Amino acid sequence: MQLHDVWFVLIAVLWIGYFFLEGFDFGVGILTKLLARDEPERRVLINTIGPVWDGNEVWLLTAGGATFAAFPAWYATLFSGFYLALLAILVCLIVRVLAFEYRAKRSDPRWKRNWEHAIFWTSLLPAFLWGVAFANIVHGVKINEAGDYAGNFLDLLNPYALLGGLVTLSLFTFHGTVFVALKTLGDIRTRARTLARTTGLITAVLALAFLIWTQTSSGDGWSLTAMVIAVLALLAALALNEAGREGWAFICSGVTIVAAVAMLFLALFPDVMPSSLDPAWSLTVSNASSSHYTLKVMTWVAGIMTPLVLVYQGWTYWVFRKRIGVRNIPAH
Repeated sequence: MQLHDVWFVLIAVLWIGYFFLEGFDFGVGILTKLLARDEPERRVLINTIGPVWDGNEVWLLTAGGATFAAFPAWYATLFSGFYLALLAILVCLIVRVLAFEYRAKRSDPRWKRNWEHAIFWTSLLPAFLWGVAFANIVHGVKINEAGDYAGNFLDLLNPYALLGGLVTLSLFTFHGTVFVALKTLGDIRTRARTLARTTGLITAVLALAFLIWTQTSSGDGWSLTAMVIAVLALLAALALNEAGREGWAFICSGVTIVAAVAMLFLALFPDVMPSSLDPAWSLTVSNASSSHYTLKVMTWVAGIMTPLVLVYQGWTYWVFRKRIGVRNIPAH
């Protein structure tokens, strides 16, 4: 395996980590409108991810930076062709940060309500748009002979990509619902388990259709294996949620995300952005990568720093592992 193949795998791992972690806090943000009945319950939901949401976003920064350094041609075509979609995601993430930080700065109900609306929408839109973006990457877009994107924004809104967006939206919502059931006490925990049943069934239908479409159009034996794991893990998560085993249900919903995203990268390889105009114009791990020396230096840096980041983030989750409920929310 050559270094550009290694870095394709590493970038896939970074995106898998991002969607696993950011997936449930996108889901929690969406649940502030779907599950919470009043202001104290919304505070409970926000507090479940309060200590970790900003650390989860580090995976996105690392994935983007690694793509820029390891595959500059991929980065250039991706960020120029998907400019509007990625800009919308970036704006949502910025506003989402502000909403988390400023929501509690004033006691005015209108002030809090407006920031809570912001949390909901800036969680829902990225959850949908990431699916649209990755579905287009796997399915192929209009890349010309020079390696430039030759389409427009509406070309990205094709049926396959829109289905991909609905899958990530429903899957992240389900993942977040299971996480809330794991992290809360009392009535909100019970209602989260009930809602997880509904969101999980919707996710199962959408995901099965999307994964079969992906496998049929560009899959192989490896992607088929990942697809089977994703489907079985999702069904297991539903069954474990019904049994009240929230910890195992969360692990299985996470495995669903890991396997589904892995399937997309397995179906994509050795391309990084297939061309729908001519397969010969596709960007691949070889023609889009940096020099061998650059990849070698990056490998040493990643080998040293990645374990430190994982240990620190794991410690953070351990420290804030306890359940919370409305009784833990002080009255203002």
